[in-house]
Amino acid sequence: MIRIDGPWFKDEHGRTLILRGVNLGGSSKVPFRPNGATHIREGFYDHRNVSFVGRPFPLEEADEHFSRLRAWGFTFLRFLITWEAVEHAGPGIYDEEYLDYLYAIVRKAGEYGIQLFIDPHQDVWSRMSGGDGAPGWTFEVVGMDVTRFSETGAAIVHAIHGDPFPRMIWPSNYNKLAAATMFTLFFAANDFAPHTKVDGEPVQEFLQRHYFNAMKRVAERLSGLPNVVGYDTMNEPSPGYIGWPNLNYTGPLLLGESPTPFQSMLLGAGFPQQVAVWEMRITGAKLREKRLVNPQGVRVWREGYDCIWKEHGVWDVDAEGTPRLLRPDYFTQVHGRRVDFVEDYLRPFLNRYAREIRSVAPEAIIFLESVPSQKHPHWGPEDAPNVVNAAHWYDGLTLFTKNFRSTLTVDFHTGKLVLGPWRVKRSFFEQIARIKAEAANKMGNIPTLIGEFGTPFDMQGKRAYRTGDFSLQTRAMDASFQTMEANLVSCTLWNYTADNDNIHGDQWNDEDLSIFSRDQQTDPHDIHSGGRALRAVVRPYARAIAGEPLHMSFRYKSRIFDFAFRHDPSIQAPTEIFVPNYQYPRGYLVKVSDGNYQADQENQTLTYQHSTEQEIHHIQIKPL
Repeated sequence: MIRIDGPWFKDEHGRTLILRGVNLGGSSKVPFRPNGATHIREGFYDHRNVSFVGRPFPLEEADEHFSRLRAWGFTFLRFLITWEAVEHAGPGIYDEEYLDYLYAIVRKAGEYGIQLFIDPHQDVWSRMSGGDGAPGWTFEVVGMDVTRFSETGAAIVHAIHGDPFPRMIWPSNYNKLAAATMFTLFFAANDFAPHTKVDGEPVQEFLQRHYFNAMKRVAERLSGLPNVVGYDTMNEPSPGYIGWPNLNYTGPLLLGESPTPFQSMLLGAGFPQQVAVWEMRITGAKLREKRLVNPQGVRVWREGYDCIWKEHGVWDVDAEGTPRLLRPDYFTQVHGRRVDFVEDYLRPFLNRYAREIRSVAPEAIIFLESVPSQKHPHWGPEDAPNVVNAAHWYDGLTLFTKNFRSTLTVDFHTGKLVLGPWRVKRSFFEQIARIKAEAANKMGNIPTLIGEFGTPFDMQGKRAYRTGDFSLQTRAMDASFQTMEANLVSCTLWNYTADNDNIHGDQWNDEDLSIFSRDQQTDPHDIHSGGRALRAVVRPYARAIAGEPLHMSFRYKSRIFDFAFRHDPSIQAPTEIFVPNYQYPRGYLVKVSDGNYQADQENQTLTYQHSTEQEIHHIQIKPL
């Protein structure tokens, strides 16, 4: 049992829990049948006839993967599903076979002592718009033709663009017409598109109702499984156009074709545009060229539909046939009041989501997400209780460049370059500390769990796959884990993908962050074979503490683990530390400040019973 007590997770004995696990899994974003890996074009648009049964892996492989995750100490999972997996065939049509499979795979995780929370994952709205999450029919009900997204510049899609797919280009879809329109409608159509309805129902209510009902269907099916701790709200929600100050200007992410919002609207309406094309460099974005997009004047809108934003007076065509932007600040104000996406739209959504889920799972913990690298909503006594700050964090420079430099990073909060190894390390620590401070100061002193962090393995043009040398990835992974440990936060690593390979990585948009790959698996009988950067990934940690943790660190080169805590006199249960046999195959030495301990190598657990003679206790583990 996991409960919340102030800024900490607690167990039934009152011990403080540090939860550690992975996101399972990276390829859960795409269908299993037919293979929905994003590089495959055949059948891509047949989005209603798919199945996610087999994601994250077939049931017959579950024992192998859950055994491995448990051996590596990852006993708390962020378990990925998608709205599409549940309701792909059409509005209100649920995939019961998938729900049965989901129940079976989650129950199997429980047999291995693995707890989890369900993550309704999305990136840039949907697979049809270059990401994952929402069913393809969500575009159709508002009048969009998904087969025209590529030629109208409404989205860049791997299956249509083909290989090589530009590195980390997919986030640029957040600012393009398809995804930006859908997010705006989902969160704020009542204010910005009140005339848009689906079968007479306001489109905001239609979309949210179906999202909530799909997730409730999942919660109903999983009810009674004790290892399901709670539910994430929505992976990395986006404001779409909400709050966009001027539709004639592009957003902060300049990468590849970057039309302004107004240009996106015109492209979708069949007006060719000269669009700026940018490239990302360490020093910032650089304009590469201007490119004519949609030269054939193709419309993204289906027969009988017009641009939603034209219908609402954002733009129009004058008597000479020239399109004019009439309201460049249309999405900034409602009834004369400036809007704030996080407070005005995301916060009500999060509260309603919590109510809907708890109507079928009353004890569920709700994991709150906000726009990446932006503020979380204020959270007070009037808001849903029993919630967690589930923000994400990455070393963004490593993620975007697919190269790790211990002496260089970018603080995406300040936008500044950070130079020097100690400054980089301090910057990482401070970035997580800011996330924790938000949970403490703005959100009612709730716990923080870093829902995603990780590092790409296909660094330097996939050099490690040719040489077998993963030392750079190991250093990068260690830097991230050290940051989590220094901040004493719970975390779920991105990611574990059962069908990762060295050619297409996690099978989605050329991302390759999985700590496991079949292509690195040389001995199927060795549970560690196939693991990547395990020297940094599989590490000791205190998972149940009889008081307040004060310090935790692990140095992977020396394999020395240090931990300190202040005991709580009301707790009689011992402190438990995960000690992986992978790091200590010949055993280990333990040094304690007081009290006594018992090492159980078979179960990879050190049990420590503190004395009451001193308040603060120290434990050190090092190899024999």
